[in-house]
Amino acid sequence: MFTRTIGRSNLPVSAVGMGCWAIGGPWWKGTTPVGWSQVDDAESVRAIHRAIELGVNFFDTADVYGCGHSERIVGQAIAGKRNQLVIATKFGQMFDEATKQGTGVNVTPTYIKQACDASLRRLNIDAIDLYQLHVKEVDAEHAVVVRETLEELVSAGKIRWYGWSTDEAASARIFAAGKHCAAIQVRFNIFEGNADTLRVCEEQNLAAIIRSPLAMGLLTGKFDKTTKFPADDVRSGRYDFGGKHAGEIDKLAKIRGILTRDGRSLAQAALGWLWARSEKTIPIPGFKTVAQVAENAGALQFGALRAEQMREITGLLP
Repeated sequence: MFTRTIGRSNLPVSAVGMGCWAIGGPWWKGTTPVGWSQVDDAESVRAIHRAIELGVNFFDTADVYGCGHSERIVGQAIAGKRNQLVIATKFGQMFDEATKQGTGVNVTPTYIKQACDASLRRLNIDAIDLYQLHVKEVDAEHAVVVRETLEELVSAGKIRWYGWSTDEAASARIFAAGKHCAAIQVRFNIFEGNADTLRVCEEQNLAAIIRSPLAMGLLTGKFDKTTKFPADDVRSGRYDFGGKHAGEIDKLAKIRGILTRDGRSLAQAALGWLWARSEKTIPIPGFKTVAQVAENAGALQFGALRAEQMREITGLLP
């Protein structure tokens, strides 16, 4: 099995994890959708079980995904399997479970500790392996307060390691100063990403947990310039493939042959590109179905893209 390590923790995990945002189902911030449309909870549980069967042992969720729903589904799916898994979740976004509304942010020490206890209950576990700050904009002074609160939670045995979901290198460096910081979660894929933040992970021996490794589905190759998303899907307000994002469809067409020439699917190749980009990367593609899990886990059989593939892609998309 192709594995990687979550930074300083030395926790070995499958080189691909599974991101559990989509299985939280629809939720909103005001009238803006921030979930991934409707879900089938039974299929979500089957998909998690299939991922485990295929060797995936790393699952990443957040308390706010589906306003608590994702954590509850993950907790249901991992019952009886906890000891073989590494579970990550996040905090800092407030929400109302009943109305499925995000209600703001809170990163005070009191709230962080309450949020941790609530996640432990929903996941039905005794300790969180990786607990991540889920608020991008926290000033440097308060980020230190958050970091020290997380160290207290480590001492209390409620979490084992922690990190920050941020694309900013300066923020990553603040958390990197903490003894039990093990990872930074960053948005990175063939089309986008902050190389400076990835470099911090390499310099500080932190895992780079890669969110949006498939560019919210674009790198699966299933979209074209006519694609539209449901009104309750987060992508409905973000992507216009017939307009301002048409260029991304064209870019993908230019490199498709290079990515898939060795028998990989396009999604598997996009994950392989990330593995080749840095030895610290652990992509966490999302899923809703057993078939999607099987395809993403199948990337483990291929591993990183070859050096010549990376050179060719860089030549076409500098």
